[in-house]
Amino acid sequence: MTMERHVAPPVIAVTGMAFEARIAHGAGVQAVYAARSDLLERALAAALAAGASGVISFGTAGGLAAELGAGTLIVADAIDGPGGRIPTDSAWRERIVSKLTAEPLGAPWQCGVLAAVTAPLTSTEQKAALNRTRGALAVDMESHVAAAMAQAHGLPFMACRAIVDPAWRALPEAAIAGLRDDGTTAIVPILASLLRAPSQLGAMIRLAGDARAARATLTQVRRTLGPAFARP
Repeated sequence: MTMERHVAPPVIAVTGMAFEARIAHGAGVQAVYAARSDLLERALAAALAAGASGVISFGTAGGLAAELGAGTLIVADAIDGPGGRIPTDSAWRERIVSKLTAEPLGAPWQCGVLAAVTAPLTSTEQKAALNRTRGALAVDMESHVAAAMAQAHGLPFMACRAIVDPAWRALPEAAIAGLRDDGTTAIVPILASLLRAPSQLGAMIRLAGDARAARATLTQVRRTLGPAFARP
């Protein structure tokens, strides 16, 4: 007699950039990505239509709390976005916290509110204002999309984001000039922006170091969590 093995639907990891999706992808996890919200919604809708067991927002975030440096992981207990505040799944969050407590990361991590916005925050004043009004530790542009669509489909939702630009750093124009709508990066617009304003070079070099720290945290988180990442 042949026994059929049931395979659970994947968790959908929602990211804004291609490199984040590559880190998230793995056993039991399907990653979707796009920098433009309508493209991200379309990709996520298609993935959900094929079946999913949960949705996790994963990738980088801008720092809002002044004490948190680049590479700090935010394990979100809620998303505060344009549509209001949506809590993350408590059981999934507790499983992740338990795993991170048992196997410490090489980077700091903290639970708290993650803000979500529809346009990049480029100034330290914007970051401080959002931290003050929403009490959020960090901010990204994808988590509100992921949270709302998970809620609409009755699926558990979670978010883990690593800070790439701390609250005290402004984001130079060149940093966002090369981000394509589909979440990939183009080098020519970045170089063109630097040629127009060479004074950005120092900020871009610092951002590159911060980005390495955030990427290292995401890679380590994905490895450390293992099945906990994909088990809502």
